[in-house]
Amino acid sequence: MCQGFVYQRQPSRLKRAGKGMQEEVKGFRIRITGIVQGVGFRPHVYRLACENGITGWVLNSSNGVLIEAEGRSESLRDFARRLVAEPPPLAVIKTCEVEEIDAQGFASFTIRHSQNESEKAVMISPDIAVCPDCKREVTDPEDRRYRYPFTNCTNCGPRFTIIKDVPYDRDKTTMAPFPMCEDCRREYEDPRHRRFHAQPNACPVCGPKLWVWDADGQEVDEEPIELLKRGYIVAVKGLGGFHLAADAKNRDAVRSLRHRKKREAKPFAVMARDIEAARRYCHINPVEEQWLTSPAAPIVILERNWDGLLPDELIHPGIDTIGVMLPYTPLHYLLFDGELDLLIMTSANITDEPLIIDNSEALFKLRGVADYFIVHDREIYNPCDDSVMRVTPIGTPQFVRRARGFVPRGIKLPGETRPVLALGGELKNTFCMTRGDEAFLSQHWGDLNNYSNWVKFVEGIPRFKRMLAVEPEVIAHDMHPDYQTTIWALKQEGVERVAIQHHYAHLASCMAENGLEGEALGLVCDGTGWGTDGAIWGFEFLKGDRRSFTRLGHLRYVPLPGGDATSKRPYRMALVYLLEALGDQGCEMARRYLPAVTEEEIEILGHQVRKRGNVMRTSSCGRLFDAVSAFLGVCYVNRYEGQAAVELEAVADTKATGCYPYFLERQDGVWQLDVLPMWAEMMKDRENGKDSREMAMKFHLTLVAAMTDALNRMRDDIGLEQVVLSGGVFHNQILLEKVSEQLREQGFQVYQHTQVPPGDGGISLGQAYVASEVKR
Repeated sequence: MCQGFVYQRQPSRLKRAGKGMQEEVKGFRIRITGIVQGVGFRPHVYRLACENGITGWVLNSSNGVLIEAEGRSESLRDFARRLVAEPPPLAVIKTCEVEEIDAQGFASFTIRHSQNESEKAVMISPDIAVCPDCKREVTDPEDRRYRYPFTNCTNCGPRFTIIKDVPYDRDKTTMAPFPMCEDCRREYEDPRHRRFHAQPNACPVCGPKLWVWDADGQEVDEEPIELLKRGYIVAVKGLGGFHLAADAKNRDAVRSLRHRKKREAKPFAVMARDIEAARRYCHINPVEEQWLTSPAAPIVILERNWDGLLPDELIHPGIDTIGVMLPYTPLHYLLFDGELDLLIMTSANITDEPLIIDNSEALFKLRGVADYFIVHDREIYNPCDDSVMRVTPIGTPQFVRRARGFVPRGIKLPGETRPVLALGGELKNTFCMTRGDEAFLSQHWGDLNNYSNWVKFVEGIPRFKRMLAVEPEVIAHDMHPDYQTTIWALKQEGVERVAIQHHYAHLASCMAENGLEGEALGLVCDGTGWGTDGAIWGFEFLKGDRRSFTRLGHLRYVPLPGGDATSKRPYRMALVYLLEALGDQGCEMARRYLPAVTEEEIEILGHQVRKRGNVMRTSSCGRLFDAVSAFLGVCYVNRYEGQAAVELEAVADTKATGCYPYFLERQDGVWQLDVLPMWAEMMKDRENGKDSREMAMKFHLTLVAAMTDALNRMRDDIGLEQVVLSGGVFHNQILLEKVSEQLREQGFQVYQHTQVPPGDGGISLGQAYVASEVKR
């Protein structure tokens, strides 16, 4: 896709001598920007030039691809047209500028060496899944790359994870230590070969090597497939970090992996041998299949078919979906055979720690976790986790984590920005840099309260600066005074700084990726965010544009005694809501329906709720989900972030109907949504023995009704019909589908996230979008 084509005319003076006559020859200088390096663009240009009878040259520059072309007018114009209309499969053309120049009299068309320019506008390609041609070579016993795990070409292989600087040449990647053999060099230098200037090009003679180690780091003569079949846990060095692999159908192996990794309940991702194997265990629609088999090869969350073939309660306890990916490197294909068709494939880092990328680090940190290690000697320069996404009920992609296969691809903005560095949030962190009319989000860094994650985050910033050739003029950060990102931002000198309210950043993020510049309504629902009044926000109705926002409404505040401790124990939040809604009777209801709560907690929390004092207040939608999940007996303790909400959605009977009561009232010009009336009705349903699955759905439908009702009233007040839905709560597919459906039926224009996560992994985009305009 080309985002811009500029043609500039200048007089051409050279004529080339023909047989018996002079034929007028014109010259074009063509500059193309976008993802045009490492994707076979120059050999593609070379072939087009040969087909059109064009002479001249093409080269990679730090500003994109530069071409000087000469030929007859008609041929030259057709050549320029085909450059944009027929790009290589992995290329993304952002702009194509054509300038008519004096012809120089070139005798042939050549591919020149790269050159640096003062302005760098090149876009680095994400890592690309192995292509069918390379896969065929790896599985062909007659091919010289048979079973070679580092096989790649210009259409596939590592990119972002190995690059150190631009332009994208081998000496600027982690492939620099591996000089090519004569055969590889011949492929690399042949413009007609699909490996022409494939920077990671290698073979068993000259490329990286792979070893199998035991737990002591000693090389062993063992086949990885056999180790996996025998129930061992194997650490595998992949593109962007280490994975832990185990036979997904081996109950003992999966249980052991969960125990050793200290991962009590969070679902594992799996890797299927091929799409047919994936269908054996999951329902896959055509759109999901397209994403699974795409060059990005993300983990796609799919619905399980409950065939009894897998230990589901160990792989994805409490939910009916599973994250599935297909092999995306030659090494992955070598881990499967006719018997072994499904592996647990989970990041090897211990909970909340950064990706492991170094061999010795893996051996040290995974001692007692992995039985064997598959390692190699190609350095991972930019750690990058697997991307996770799902296809929503309305057919759109939704990211849970945007990383491998997508980072560092730019996101088009609806206008030019100043150079901004936006630092994101504290959890699920990404940062964002802007250059011109594009925003570039980093890979996923995780929880920045973990020191090791923080170190990786800080290391990543100068790497992005160098890669994009950008020196930010503005730093945007969250308003929370205790966030590590806020503290770091305030220490930076020589730049402007701007604090962006958390939920405003969510709103702006969705506006940015949908190209909205005017005012819009925003429904932002998540777990936590520092509010302008010092409370913890999380169920917000906003109005805003790129310059400012107004809070139109929110969920009625309730106390949040214990802060983070309460967010990790949903039963405590249920106790808070019961006390708020039912008074002293709430204590009795807690004793009856919250077996996890202690008498001490009832006494202490009861006192704090009644006396208020210095207890924090919250309007969090995430905490409301926690409370309902615990009250219905679904999940009492969050063993991973969002567990109670995820499992509440999973148990909801989507055929159920009905709605609990709520109030909407205006106080001091701000709408308040009061769900306390709901609790008395839920208590009656429980006492009458109503199925918790029906109650879970009834709760979802109550929120849908309340959200739609509130937005209708706000539209009546201010006249806006554009609504953006953002925040981590909108990972809930019931809410997303039902709210979108209801709003559209009532005439709203509804926008949601399709390029960045609706949760905190996407707020850096919103911070950057706002900061440039505010500081302008």
